[in-house]
Amino acid sequence: MTAEAKVRLLTWIGIATGLTGGLLIAFPKTLPVGGPWVQLGLGIATLVLAFRARKIGIADIEGFDGRLSLAAALLGFLVVFFAGQVAFGILVDVAN
Repeated sequence: MTAEAKVRLLTWIGIATGLTGGLLIAFPKTLPVGGPWVQLGLGIATLVLAFRARKIGIADIEGFDGRLSLAAALLGFLVVFFAGQVAFGILVDVAN
């Protein structure tokens, strides 16, 4: 598999996981049990995939334009941010 194919695959899978996490944030009743934890997992997976794609692209592709993988990383940060707020609220409620 070439570097271009790896970057393309990692980026699009990262975008898909980010969009799935975003949809779960927009519709929280979809997963009533464990929803924020699934969203956090999807957000972290999005970040890992996006930054892995950027690392491969920068190292192996001449003239790499990483805007799409950067967009996936930003999407991952948003999912982690919003899901993290809900998860933190659940942890505070359990502690009290």
